[in-house]
Amino acid sequence: MKTVWILVADEGVARIVAAGGDNARLEEVEKITDAGAHADNADLRRAAYGRRGQASVQGDAGHPGAHTGRTATVVSSAGEDEIHQEAQLFARRVAKMLEDARNKQRFDELVVIAPPRFLGLLRKAMPQSVSDAVTRELGKDYCQLTDQDLQQRMADDGIMPARRDPRIGTGQGGGNAIGNLPMR
Repeated sequence: MKTVWILVADEGVARIVAAGGDNARLEEVEKITDAGAHADNADLRRAAYGRRGQASVQGDAGHPGAHTGRTATVVSSAGEDEIHQEAQLFARRVAKMLEDARNKQRFDELVVIAPPRFLGLLRKAMPQSVSDAVTRELGKDYCQLTDQDLQQRMADDGIMPARRDPRIGTGQGGGNAIGNLPMR
């Protein structure tokens, strides 16, 4: 039986889950968090905008304030660059962990679920041995879902079969269409 890992990640958390069989619950195998992503990203933006973003634009003749109300934004995206660099570093860290696990033959196949931007970073960071094991990618953010909701969403997306709860009847026998309530 093949071992299939499912990576559910975003720029701050990477969870690896596996299901033991078609009707098994998800089990968390690994979890990695990025402390930088949990820091206040506004600090990065404030630092960048504070240094560069609030200078007045000078008029055509070089007179300060000729165009009032406008601010310079030439390099005000520096904070976004720092946030992107944090995400790149985290993607490399996740890829390294996956490479180590692949080298130890801990999984045979890998499904990757991440928001599109982070999915792209993961693709770039993954070594060939890990990329070869990827059987499916899904550009969605499922990191905040509970295990039960995650399993249902993956079933809806065709990644794995829906888990049947043994407490719920199949509609066979003396029950009605709603469940296993006896009909009168």
